[in-house]
Amino acid sequence: MIGVSSGRLVLEAKGLHRDYGSVVAVDALDLSMSEGEFLTIVGPNGAGKSTLLSMLSGAMRPTTGSVSVCGEELDFARHEWRHRIGMLSHKGFLYDRMTVEENLNFYGKLFGIADLKDRIASRLRRVGLSERARSEVRKLSHGMRQRASLARALLHDPDLVLLDEPYSGLDPAAALVLRDVLEELKDGRRTVVMVTHNLREGLEMATRIAIQVGGRFEWEGSLKGARWEDFESHYHCVVEGRV
Repeated sequence: MIGVSSGRLVLEAKGLHRDYGSVVAVDALDLSMSEGEFLTIVGPNGAGKSTLLSMLSGAMRPTTGSVSVCGEELDFARHEWRHRIGMLSHKGFLYDRMTVEENLNFYGKLFGIADLKDRIASRLRRVGLSERARSEVRKLSHGMRQRASLARALLHDPDLVLLDEPYSGLDPAAALVLRDVLEELKDGRRTVVMVTHNLREGLEMATRIAIQVGGRFEWEGSLKGARWEDFESHYHCVVEGRV
């Protein structure tokens, strides 16, 4: 189990398990994270990383186990806890035939954001999409859609931010915007979990890192100051079962 720092406990998963019949995606995993921590999870395809994030976000029910955010266990019969979580996934959760602004306005009203107009303008400006606010989502490039999804995920200022392969398909300029936004999330107030195949970016962003293989964390720890080339070698050793 990854240890807890001295800050406020934000995320706690106990015995988190998800299977599909005989196929185990996440295997009785425990995780605790405190305010201000940034955890990067890396691992091969099929390791269960996206399934783990889906359960942490409340988008998927675990077969067994529980998830708590800020001391409140995720209860599918209630919705208050959703205000504490921001999720960026492959799905994007954007409506294609609505404009970017309309999408954010829709989600902002769901979350009851008071200063919604200013908040939307601020988020779009931060992800470099102010000039595309009135563009329909279906007319955006993949990178722009990804940035619009990031604006949506951060619109309600969540305590816990979950990112599933945020760099996927981004051109260098869009990747730079994303990196700057992620750096801002390391403000000591938010807790971030990021799944990525980009070992270099993952290592640079993380205060903690975990290697997930076969639904479990086979290695976890802090690599502050480590060279990404050294970690890449270590990663392959873990994945191949040589450590």
